[in-house]
Amino acid sequence: MTMRSEALTMTKDGRLSAMKARFFGPTARQKLLAFASLVLLLIFFSFASPVFMQIDNILGILQSTAVNGVLAIACTFVIITGGIDLSVGTLMTFCAVMAGVFLTYWELPMWIGVVAAIATGALSGVVSGTLIAKMKIPPFIATLGMMMLLKGLSLVVSGTRPIYFNNTENFPMISQDSLIGLALPNLPIPNAVLILFALAALASVVLNRTALGRYTFALGSNEEAVRLSGVNVDRWKIAIYGLGGSICGVAGLLIASRLNSAQPALGQGYELEAIAAVVIGGTSLSGGAGTILGTIIGAFIMSVLTNGLRILSVAQEWQTVVTGVIIILAVYADILRRRKV
Repeated sequence: MTMRSEALTMTKDGRLSAMKARFFGPTARQKLLAFASLVLLLIFFSFASPVFMQIDNILGILQSTAVNGVLAIACTFVIITGGIDLSVGTLMTFCAVMAGVFLTYWELPMWIGVVAAIATGALSGVVSGTLIAKMKIPPFIATLGMMMLLKGLSLVVSGTRPIYFNNTENFPMISQDSLIGLALPNLPIPNAVLILFALAALASVVLNRTALGRYTFALGSNEEAVRLSGVNVDRWKIAIYGLGGSICGVAGLLIASRLNSAQPALGQGYELEAIAAVVIGGTSLSGGAGTILGTIIGAFIMSVLTNGLRILSVAQEWQTVVTGVIIILAVYADILRRRKV
């Protein structure tokens, strides 16, 4: 066999291995399991309550998934690197508050407020990444500190009062209106959901087709090997946290537009649901594996579960208990999955 034919054989074997990993690997099986769980939840709650499948309730599920899903996308990039970001919830709130400052306090054009919110998120993410990459602070501690810092800044900047967007006429359109509803009145899917899917598609392209995505997986698989190969690990890690922060800025715009206000006390707790959605969707907490599609499925599971329990009049404290159990089970499933690899 010639060297050329050997190279072709090796290439084919590599492609076959990649295809097997993509369609039959642990991450793919976890996505399939998550999707099956979502279908079972939809069937169960449909039979448990006739209200569940009504159009208004479905739209409510979509709206709530939009915010949590965007935050989960931000967490996906970070968790694939083997890190964690506990600040996504309060960062979302801080970005909403900064949008309120630009649009309500300073009465600037809406596009400036949108850019300011996303830029605020990116800057905060860069700060978190710098603390982790340059100062070598563990991600859990660094982002925990950022969570408290951003929570305090939101209260300080807003004066502990909500900021209303009553003077910004088109701001509610970001989340509440429906471009699809204009053409199809019977299908009034909110713009927030369209933004979620568009962002998910873009994030999937970045994760799978760009250098940033390749280094995201590489850092989670073996950071030291990446460093020894001559790659500036710190720069890429800061860039990944910065990207996650900018995505949190989008989430801040969505929730502020939905409420038509920036609520400075809101945000803490969102990070748990976002991380749970990421893990349920097949992203490994040890890093190196994960998909955006799995994350979106996980976000829908969390929203459907919360909505269904609320419709069945399950007390709020028990809803929290169920969420905690799901997070524990998701992490344990991730541990079992890694043992089998």
